[in-house]
Amino acid sequence: MKLFFASDLHGSLPATEKVLSLFEQSEASTLVLLGDLLNHGPRNPIPEGYNPAAVAERLNHYADKIVAVRGNCDSEVDQLLLSFPMMSDYAWGMLESGQRMFLTHGHLYNQDNCPAMGQRDILVHGHTHIPSAQEWEKGFFFNPGSVTFPKNGFAPSYGLFEENQLMVKSLDGSEVIAKAAI
Repeated sequence: MKLFFASDLHGSLPATEKVLSLFEQSEASTLVLLGDLLNHGPRNPIPEGYNPAAVAERLNHYADKIVAVRGNCDSEVDQLLLSFPMMSDYAWGMLESGQRMFLTHGHLYNQDNCPAMGQRDILVHGHTHIPSAQEWEKGFFFNPGSVTFPKNGFAPSYGLFEENQLMVKSLDGSEVIAKAAI
C-alpha cells in the first residue's frame, strides 16, 4: 500500500499541478488531502496562480482516488465545486498492518487535542504548514507540511507512506525533510 499526502493547497494552481504530477509519478493508490484546498484564507496572502475553480476542476479528475478532510479555510461553497467529499472534520484509515491513521486538518484535532488512539496508531494532519514524521507518546505523528505556504524555512512539501515508512519530501524532490519507520 502506498499513500500520497498533501495539505494546504490554498487554491494555488501551480502547486496543485505539481502535487498531481508527483502523485501520478509515485504510483500511490490514494491521494489524501488534509484540508485547505481551495481558499487562501484571510490570514494568508493570495498565492501564486490563485485559481480555486481550476484547482477544483483538476482535483475532480482524481475524485475516485481522493480521501479528503475539511480544513479551517474550507466551506460548503467549496464542496459545491468538488466531486469528492471533503466536509468531514476527520476520517479513519486502516493500514494493512492493522494500524489506524486518524486523518484531519489539525485545527480541531492535533497533538494537543488528540482523539483516542491505540499505541501504534498515526495522527496525520496539516494546518501548521510545518512538516514532521516522528514517534511520540501516543503513537506516531505525521504532517506533510504545505505545498503552497510552507513555514519555518521549510521547502514546499508533501508526504508518502510506503513500506512501513512515513516520509515528507520537498516538492521539488531534492530532499527528504522528515522520515519515521512505523
